[in-house]
Amino acid sequence: MLDNLKKYRIILASNSPRRKELLAGLGVDYEVRTLPDVDESYPDTLQGGDIPLYIAREKAAAYRELLRPDELMITADTIVWLDGRVLGKPRDREDALRMLRDMSGRTHEVFTGVCLTTTTWQRSFTSQTEVRFASLTEEEISWYVDKYQPMDKAGAYGVQEWIGYVGVEYIAGSYFNIMGLPVQRLYRELKNVE
Repeated sequence: MLDNLKKYRIILASNSPRRKELLAGLGVDYEVRTLPDVDESYPDTLQGGDIPLYIAREKAAAYRELLRPDELMITADTIVWLDGRVLGKPRDREDALRMLRDMSGRTHEVFTGVCLTTTTWQRSFTSQTEVRFASLTEEEISWYVDKYQPMDKAGAYGVQEWIGYVGVEYIAGSYFNIMGLPVQRLYRELKNVE
């Protein structure tokens, strides 16, 4: 599958172990290439899905001049959106606890922006998933944060971890989007690459 990509070396510009696993699951041969300190700030006028899309494009811009003509780079960014605000990666344990308390018993959205870039063209898209959490006890929240250390995850949780098993009541949209890469949509986009 995806024989149309044979003319490209696929570059994943991410250190995320989840993105690496998901891209490998598509059967795509790729290499990881990352730059230190890529700016992930965004204009405060952006809302919801526009935020990770902007960041994915900015990440692509940081790498673009390093791309060779035979390379196709994938950049992505994921946010959790609750009450009109971003829940990004927690700063510390207390921040992680606060995020999970805020989401307990409520519905939030997960947005991932993805950008496909070569030296001659660029395509980007956003994927949205709605997630409802059950009401979580303080003990459950603290145990999860202490055992799983979710400091590298938007919204302070990994849906594929214990908290997802016991906390997620409902999902509308891509499960893999919650993990950080909407692989079904990415597959469709990659199939259309010429």
